[in-house]
Amino acid sequence: QPPFFFFFFFFSNDNDDRHNNDRQRQRRRHRSPAAMTSPRRHPPGKLGLFLLLWLTAASSARANEADGEEEEPHPDPNEEDYPGMIYVGRMDDDGRRTGFDVDNGIKYIFGTGFDESHKEIEEEDLHHERYGPDSAHDVPDRARGKTREQVLHEKRTGQLDLSKGPKPFGWFEEHPLDGGAVPPRVVRVDPFFIDEAPVTNKEYGKFVRATFYETEAEKFGWSFVLSSFLPNAEELESAEVDPEAEDWVAVDKAYWRNPEGPGTSYKYRENHPVVHVSHRDAAEYCKWAGKRLPGEREWEAAARAGRHGPKDRTLYAWGEEPSVDASREHANLWGEGDFPWENRAEDGWRATSPVRTYEPNAYGMYDMTGNVWEWVRGGKHRSRIVRGGSYVDGYDGSFNHAATLGARATLHGTTTTGNVGFRCVRSPRKRTEYHYVYENGEGDGGPALVMEDADGNRKYPQNSGRDLDDDDDDEFDEDFDHDPTKPRPDERRGRKKVVKPRQLTSDEL
Repeated sequence: QPPFFFFFFFFSNDNDDRHNNDRQRQRRRHRSPAAMTSPRRHPPGKLGLFLLLWLTAASSARANEADGEEEEPHPDPNEEDYPGMIYVGRMDDDGRRTGFDVDNGIKYIFGTGFDESHKEIEEEDLHHERYGPDSAHDVPDRARGKTREQVLHEKRTGQLDLSKGPKPFGWFEEHPLDGGAVPPRVVRVDPFFIDEAPVTNKEYGKFVRATFYETEAEKFGWSFVLSSFLPNAEELESAEVDPEAEDWVAVDKAYWRNPEGPGTSYKYRENHPVVHVSHRDAAEYCKWAGKRLPGEREWEAAARAGRHGPKDRTLYAWGEEPSVDASREHANLWGEGDFPWENRAEDGWRATSPVRTYEPNAYGMYDMTGNVWEWVRGGKHRSRIVRGGSYVDGYDGSFNHAATLGARATLHGTTTTGNVGFRCVRSPRKRTEYHYVYENGEGDGGPALVMEDADGNRKYPQNSGRDLDDDDDDEFDEDFDHDPTKPRPDERRGRKKVVKPRQLTSDEL
């Protein structure tokens, strides 16, 4: 762009043309109205001609820059790593991470492992196409082999069992043994990084000391402790218990530093998963660490560790064998003793165990099954989701939950207990996406966004107060005479390049 002194040079050397134009405008003011209908136009001076050419070139350059601007390249996911975190995403044949210029997400079967229907329906779900005379109706109608009219008739006459029909939006059907989704279905997740182990007491202590954070168990003044872990058995006579889980006792002043209440300490359990943290306590830590809680589908994709299809999908983290001998090397579970008073510690621990004690899965993550339940995103405040099972669960679901890869439960968001912890994830870097918006503040009640299609045509929202079809008295028609050194009134709305907001996908919820 020309510097200011360049303009000053032309202004100072074009005074004669400017005064001539002033005298011509003065003469036009005294003409009759009839003469004003066809004003005589004078050729512009050197300054006007120069400014016209300069503005035209600058406008064309800005338009070409906006329309033909090359997008910045996607960051290479192979150049991004974080200590203690593992990448989960598509890999090529050489074991390198697939870039974002192609679809690098993961598809797998999400849900319980006790339902064998995934072995029959997975390929059908992956390649499902609607066809045939009844393709306009929903899947449950086609599954019954009846037309929509027949189904509606049975509904009206009370002949149809509605419990087997379509479910409302957000319905989640759980398997009675492990709480996993029924029926299993194919889902997709974007790539992500996940902690290789749950957050420990030592790590959470750093967060508390840095932020002076007070957990919800501290604010409420109590937390749930397993009845067999109480230091004083006489407390059971007067203790309050969870009405939905009578083996868990509300202990005053129990929180993450005092896991079983006053007189107990976490000092010899610094490498154990932190417990007695609510959903908010977990989310606050992840935010402080620059991460977030994992989505439920993200968590299960990491837990299954590449076993995505019906041929290699397993029920447990260690395979298919339902026995304590098979699980003792892979997960901290209750074992064969009677719950909650007899824990034989076949796996070496009666309560929480240090992280990285047992063998990791194929991706290198520890404690994806057992030890502690883990908070994830999603659900509602009264029904937050936890995944993975804990040390109070067994392999077969004969008491509590079956500790499968699909194990799932829901808790109130403020629940704090001695067997619930968490781990964090973070999304890989992506290029910044931009789009252009128009600001329109010319007497229509405030700024409004104006959309532009691929051909450059502007589309105003319906509530913008503009009627684009009304061409009568258009003040911006082709015969409108305006000063070429100034922008037209319809171009005063500046086009801004702004960052396109990123929307969360269902994979992260």
